[in-house]
Amino acid sequence: MTENLIVSVSGIRGIVGPALGPLEAMQFGAALADTLPDGPVVVGTDGRPSGSWLSQAAQAGLRARGRDVLDIGVAATPIAGSAIRRLSAAGGLHITASHNPAPYNGMKLFGGDGRVLTASAGERVRARFEAGMSRPVVHNLGGLRSEARDVASWHIADVAALASADGYADSIRSMSPRVLVDANGGAGGPAALRLLQALGAVAVAVHCEADGIFRHSPEPTLENVAGVGQLVVDHGCQLGAVLDPDSDRLALFDEKGLYIGEEFTLALAADFMLERRPGPLVVNLSTSRMNEDVAHRHGCAFFRSAVGEANVADAMLAHGAVLGGEGNGGVMDPRIGLVRDPFVGLALLLGLLAQRQTILSAAVASLPHYSIVKDKIPLDRNAMPLFLKRLESAFPGWTADRRDGLRLDGPTGWIQVRASNTEPIARIIAEAPDEATAHSWILQARSEL
Repeated sequence: MTENLIVSVSGIRGIVGPALGPLEAMQFGAALADTLPDGPVVVGTDGRPSGSWLSQAAQAGLRARGRDVLDIGVAATPIAGSAIRRLSAAGGLHITASHNPAPYNGMKLFGGDGRVLTASAGERVRARFEAGMSRPVVHNLGGLRSEARDVASWHIADVAALASADGYADSIRSMSPRVLVDANGGAGGPAALRLLQALGAVAVAVHCEADGIFRHSPEPTLENVAGVGQLVVDHGCQLGAVLDPDSDRLALFDEKGLYIGEEFTLALAADFMLERRPGPLVVNLSTSRMNEDVAHRHGCAFFRSAVGEANVADAMLAHGAVLGGEGNGGVMDPRIGLVRDPFVGLALLLGLLAQRQTILSAAVASLPHYSIVKDKIPLDRNAMPLFLKRLESAFPGWTADRRDGLRLDGPTGWIQVRASNTEPIARIIAEAPDEATAHSWILQARSEL
């Protein structure tokens, strides 16, 4: 196994060259082919320069197993999920490293329902990959065809149609909001512009060419995207939207150019959705308690799952959720798909502003406020069990949830430590009524190391 290649039930990820190359891509494609039911497989990329040749290698592994490949080219992750369903494929493989830095790439796995593979299905692919690739079925080589011209239009049309069906598309069109979109060279820029046009909004495009060339660090945190705020003000926009490279996350700036971040994306979308279509809301264990408050405000049931959109999707199906997502700006409407989708999130946010005739800063102010602090440390997996045991002892009387690392809930907030699925680190997240308290809990956790 290649050193430092991260292999999980969600797929693989690593630095291109030292960890991830054509051999690994080919073997992973073959492993996926071995575990899917009969049928073609969709393959797409998030636009990183390494994506094209890794895609070719993965396609070689799929075709060597006799699979027809439907190449959708550069596409946002939620659009890849929609394409799998539209094309009646057996599954999909998306070449993406999501928010990881430019040297990284990876592969994300989908089933025929267009959602990320469940943990059990992903485990079968991982086991097959780690067992090594057996001789290819060269006498029954799979075919190849391009579908890149169609897939984005399908998805955007579905999101726009849902806005019309739910009765807020006309309000957006009447408001004609100005929206700045910074796609940072990622896959979702062109689709976001098309959606805004379909909704009657005015788009201000920043780095919306899907060339995979990042103008700033790809994770849409404040330190990486601080300059976007001034652009929002300079262009007189009501909203600033920042996408990550594969466009399954949406960070926000308000009309004053203030960074709102990712945690508010889902909470605002949920506040608007549950007001109109009451029903269960599902988020993961690392997501702000704002969402729990929003659900209770509308008299709706609230559930948490382990981190990862596959786990959120499982819980949404189990509880019949009308909306779900994660605190990284990923919103999931099951009527569109069970993939984190910034296009759904953007439509709901514009609907909220238009229907309530308000501005984003006022909408944010209407929600309960907490301070959430996110930290990370190098991960020694052998030391993790003792660390978590010591952490639990450091917060006596707090309620423990061990579904994903360790989450401890206290009277006024919570803290969670979990191993990252995509990097060799442990994440420490704390949420409290104020930032100083959240920081103190993080420091207390670090001291247990």
